[in-house]
Amino acid sequence: MFDGKFRQSADATMAPVGRVLGRAGLSADVLTAGGFVFALATAVCIASGLFWQAIVLLILAGALDLLDGAVAKATQRTSKRGSFFDSVVDRVSDAVMLGGVAYYISAHHHGTLVLLPFGLLTTFLMISYQRSKAESLGIPAKGGLMERAERLVLLGVALSYRAWFIPWLWVMLALTAMTMVGRFYRVWQAAERPAPAAPSPPRHYGERLRRRSYRASRH
Repeated sequence: MFDGKFRQSADATMAPVGRVLGRAGLSADVLTAGGFVFALATAVCIASGLFWQAIVLLILAGALDLLDGAVAKATQRTSKRGSFFDSVVDRVSDAVMLGGVAYYISAHHHGTLVLLPFGLLTTFLMISYQRSKAESLGIPAKGGLMERAERLVLLGVALSYRAWFIPWLWVMLALTAMTMVGRFYRVWQAAERPAPAAPSPPRHYGERLRRRSYRASRH
C-alpha cells in the first residue's frame, strides 16, 4: 500500500536529504548497512523489554531504509547489486527483529505463544517471495495491505503499550496473512491470462524472404 500510494511523495521528500548525504560522501550501501545495525539494536531492546528505546531505533532503521534509495538516485549510483543488497538486508532485518520478539515472548510468556513470531516471519517472507517470483515472470506484484513499511509501523504501535503487545502481534499476523493470500490471488489471476501474441511480420517481408531463397537456390 505504501509503495502504491505514498512512495512517490516520500521519495520527493527524501530527495534533498539524499543529495546532502551524497555530497557528504555517504553511499547507499553504507546507509543500508547502518539500517541493519539499527534493526539489530532494535531486536536487542525488544528482547530486553526496552520497548520505548526499541521504537526510537525502529524509526531510525526505517529512516535509513528510505534514505539509501534517495542517496543512490542523488549520486546516480543505482545498480542491480545495490538493489539486491538492500533487499537481502531488509529480509535479514525482519528476521532479526522477530527473533528479538521471540526471545521476549519466551522469557515472559508460557506455552506455544513463541510460535507467533515464527508465523509472522513466514508471512513476511512469503509476501516478499511472491513479489520477487512474480516480477521474474513479468507480472507486477506490488501493493497490498501490509507491505514492509506498514509492518514496521504496526510493530512500532505494538511496542508502544506493553499490555497490548501480544494482541497487536496477532492483528499483524492476521493482516499479513490476508496480504499474502491477496497477493497470491492477484498473481494467480494475472498468470492465467494468455501472453500477448508476438506481432506477425508484414506480408511483403515474407515475400521478400521467399524471393531471396529462390535466388540463392538458383546460384
